[in-house]
Amino acid sequence: MSALIRAALFVRDLDRSVRFYRALGFDAVYFEGPLDGPSSAVVLAIPPTSKVRCCILKRAGGPNFGMVGLFEVTDPVPEALPLSDGPPRIGEVALVIYAKPITPAIEACRAAGASWAPDATLFNMPHRQQMEVCLRDPDGFLINLVERDPAEQDRTQPVAV
Repeated sequence: MSALIRAALFVRDLDRSVRFYRALGFDAVYFEGPLDGPSSAVVLAIPPTSKVRCCILKRAGGPNFGMVGLFEVTDPVPEALPLSDGPPRIGEVALVIYAKPITPAIEACRAAGASWAPDATLFNMPHRQQMEVCLRDPDGFLINLVERDPAEQDRTQPVAV
């Protein structure tokens, strides 16, 4: 099995979501285009008349994993979950992203339409302490920003306690 390749997010407004995730450093396009056709309808369990716009973003120069796939479905628009604008709920996933320094990243998220973005706080754990914040993108997807050097994602050793 591979590492997690990408998160696939079904969004209300593809252009708005692309702007938001570009503000978080996903500044290169891996794939962009329509995903219409019978196979899309079957895989996504949507009507065959549906239109799917897709943009998969990644970090420029980075590997082809850890990406964010943004999908906008129309004709018809699928049922939307209620927008969430607060803390995590059981059953949802958080996208964890390293951002150093963290404050400009939070400000960029707010400027790009974060639907909930409190200030970072010091998170104390047995093995380290760091500034962190949970916030939400314009569609309410939960994001956990962690103030760590993004280069640490390439480490291969487990964290020592």
